[in-house]
Amino acid sequence: MASLSNLSRVALKIQLKTVGVRTLASTAAQSTKSKKTLAKPNIRNVVLVEGVRTPFLQSGTDYKNLMPHNLATKSLVGLLKRTGVDKDLIDYVVYGTVIQEVKTSNIARECDAVIAGGVEFMSDVPIRHSRMMRKIMLDSTKAKTPAKKFALLKRALSPAAWSPELPAVAEFSTGETMGHSADRLCTAFGISRQAQDEFAIRSHQFAADATAAGLLTDLLPYKVPKVAEYITKDNGIRPSSMEQMSKLKAAFIKPFGTITAANASFLTDGASACLIMSEEKALSLGLKPKAYLRDFVYVSQDPQDQLLLGPAYATPKVLDKSGLSMSDIDVFEYHEAFAVSILAFAVNLSGLAVSILAFAINLSGLAGQILANLTALDSDVFAKNFLGKSSKVGAPAMDKFNLWGGSLSLGHPFGATGVRLVTTAANRLIKENGQYGLVAACAAGGIGHGMIVERYP
Repeated sequence: MASLSNLSRVALKIQLKTVGVRTLASTAAQSTKSKKTLAKPNIRNVVLVEGVRTPFLQSGTDYKNLMPHNLATKSLVGLLKRTGVDKDLIDYVVYGTVIQEVKTSNIARECDAVIAGGVEFMSDVPIRHSRMMRKIMLDSTKAKTPAKKFALLKRALSPAAWSPELPAVAEFSTGETMGHSADRLCTAFGISRQAQDEFAIRSHQFAADATAAGLLTDLLPYKVPKVAEYITKDNGIRPSSMEQMSKLKAAFIKPFGTITAANASFLTDGASACLIMSEEKALSLGLKPKAYLRDFVYVSQDPQDQLLLGPAYATPKVLDKSGLSMSDIDVFEYHEAFAVSILAFAVNLSGLAVSILAFAINLSGLAGQILANLTALDSDVFAKNFLGKSSKVGAPAMDKFNLWGGSLSLGHPFGATGVRLVTTAANRLIKENGQYGLVAACAAGGIGHGMIVERYP
């Protein structure tokens, strides 16, 4: 397969259309087209009964004195309370995190009822002693004589021993951060700083509109101990203007990079959980599912040049697998890793519990990453050279795309984003009277994921 570096040498005709901020009221009146169902003979239907989350907050704010399990517990208990399902009926729990709290063990442990979810807590990340100091500590348990203890003390006085190790924010295989990868992706796909800023403004405005309209019903109010008021909404939503956005400097490749703090997602604390059941089990309990979970795919690319292009590869594969086309999709929910990743997708591409969890793990958040993927989907060159197709897949219609905001505005707690994406897709299908939703995300390691959800009748 061709590499992205080869693609960057090809003259791509990229036409980025300005995306206006539509009012949310106009989305509710869409009519459901007459489409086939994706039910398969002799295969049990798997349904999404409900999905919930805590408010997503910027790290270092109101959640800063908590621990990850506090937020995780809220999402799990809140899910059971909202659905009225007894905990003894749950057969399996899949719950993930990316940067794990070292003081707490794994909180999660052939089934008809599954809870999938995740949590991320960036307000307090584990910082280790240096490898040298860790070895000294281990060796100290074996040092019995004064001479050996003195030798250890001498080693411990080395400045190198006191240099802490922070959690890695770079790809292990390449040593490059996602921000640097996204900036290079912008260059390869011709994604401008202006286009990224415009998409970020769109995301924040849509999120603000959805919050004001009461559409984010997956939110669970959270009570921080010793604080009087409940937290009832996400605190990173900040509609801005192009004038304000243009004042910010490059965050990664300085001074000429196009990714800034404003067109990338912020460090976020939050948790989510969803209840997945067989259709028979849900109905026997008197529950009304939100959606069927139909098809899903995983893809993987070269993490050096295609780290953030997962949605551009996953989208055509999951459409082909389900027998659907872009025009069949009523709702698109894509993880907004960076604005650049979605735009490349628009200009070039205009087990289910574990599958949803994978959505939540190791995701980045920038406007440029989004735009690069959209660009890729709408490109004949990308389709022929990278997807093995004769013509482009086509970009998602922007009047169906992330209409309630996305990771850029709502926040991106790594382990919790996947459930938010799937739940939002299901809730939008109900609100907008649609039938099919497509959810896609990129992940660390060059991984991508795509899923089709179908509204429950």
